[in-house]
Amino acid sequence: MIKRVFPPAAAAALAGILWASSAFAEAASKAGPSVTINLGNGSPQQTSVVVQILMWLTVLSVAPALFIMVTSFTRIVVVLSFIRHALGTTTTPPNQVLIGLSLFLTLFVMAPVWQKVNADALQPYLAEKMDSSEAINRATESVRGFMLRQVREKDLALFVEISKIPPPKSAADLPTFVVIPAFMIGELRISFQIGFMIYLPFLIIDLVVASILMSMGMMMLPPATVSLPFKLVLFVLADGWYLIVGSLVKSFA
Repeated sequence: MIKRVFPPAAAAALAGILWASSAFAEAASKAGPSVTINLGNGSPQQTSVVVQILMWLTVLSVAPALFIMVTSFTRIVVVLSFIRHALGTTTTPPNQVLIGLSLFLTLFVMAPVWQKVNADALQPYLAEKMDSSEAINRATESVRGFMLRQVREKDLALFVEISKIPPPKSAADLPTFVVIPAFMIGELRISFQIGFMIYLPFLIIDLVVASILMSMGMMMLPPATVSLPFKLVLFVLADGWYLIVGSLVKSFA
């Protein structure tokens, strides 16, 4: 049967593959699973280096989430998404453009913080003037200072109450795990406020266009199709990107 369907060479290759698969499965079942982790030759120095490498790989894996949580990225990307939905262009600009613009605006807003981290923590650490723990503490303090300038006392009090820690005497006594969620909900609150103000003029255009179409008896024509050009014209004439981006960047001052 094999000779009728396959050429002799193909039949031989197929038989070889089947034999190798069965042999591999039999060997694997006899050998059993095995995992080997080598942390050096037993010396503390080699083990410490391997552990440090694992720690740095862990930090790099969570770096995108940290970048979103402790910077201005959240507010910027949410507001830009509101603009796209208010205009009615669900896929324009595309997600890649919005994320890229949000990243560059975040780098621009956070530039003073990065410079402070570089001067106070990174460069002294590279010059071996301080150890890694002190460098991390100094870098954390710089980022915490940015977050504390944007966060509300009400949000901080909420998470202090939920965490059931003693009331801090000053902002420096607040733990970082309290500051970060308070900062994030504050960013979401501000971005939704800006989004509401963005939606209002475009909502008025939609209502006017819908009323005109109903009065003309054109109820089968979607109002969004007619209002989209008017919203685009309004956004362009008002220089919308200049106003939105300028307001966003200035809101972090």
